[in-house]
Amino acid sequence: MNSVWNRVDQARLAKHPLLAVLIDPGKLSPKKLQHLLTAASVSRPDFFFIGGSTADAEELAKCIADIDAFCEGIPKIIFPGNEQQINAQADAFLLLSLVSGRNPDLLIGKHVTAAKQLKKSGLEIIPTAYLLIDGGTTTTVAYLSQTQPIPREKFALAVSTALAAELLGMRFIYLEAGSGAKLPVPPEMIHAVKLECQIPVIVGGGIDSTAKLIKAIDAGADMVVVGNALEKNPDLLHDMRACIAYSEIK
Repeated sequence: MNSVWNRVDQARLAKHPLLAVLIDPGKLSPKKLQHLLTAASVSRPDFFFIGGSTADAEELAKCIADIDAFCEGIPKIIFPGNEQQINAQADAFLLLSLVSGRNPDLLIGKHVTAAKQLKKSGLEIIPTAYLLIDGGTTTTVAYLSQTQPIPREKFALAVSTALAAELLGMRFIYLEAGSGAKLPVPPEMIHAVKLECQIPVIVGGGIDSTAKLIKAIDAGADMVVVGNALEKNPDLLHDMRACIAYSEIK
């Protein structure tokens, strides 16, 4: 089976943007999750990202099982909110390092705690540089991580941070405005990072419309992650999937 990283990198090389649906098991009610997965079973996003700041191991396991029941064959990637969110029934695990901040726990501390369990899990582990970008409001990740986001206008700082992460051996760059952000990552920043980095660039946070999705793709995002907007309106996934398909054939 082709690894998640290889699939994303091949799409990057082919200039085929990807769409991921982010699900926070600790936030969605069973009814809302069923509605979202029903929409996903038709629209078929490329990936599911699963995780959140409050989800426990039982909620994570149930969410993974529900995804398999509704959307068999779509890879499931753990996007961890803490070191306890590890489940071998997923396909891959983003080993996030918050390189935009200076909190040692989120640069290496939590990774040490989880290392043995991750190795035993058999999951595909993908070292990922996580850059928090100012999204116009204080987000949960900024509050919990006790770090300051990179200012929206500081393109050079974002580029240098992403490039340093690539040189350190990270496999993905994740530009994140934060869950519920008022503003997405600026397209100019996405473009600047994309020009310098040779690894896949993922963009998430504040993408609540097809117009914002298209701007992120046009700026160079290899994968766009949508969460909050689909929690509120799962049917938006159909339009977003159509935008991705159109971008692939342009």
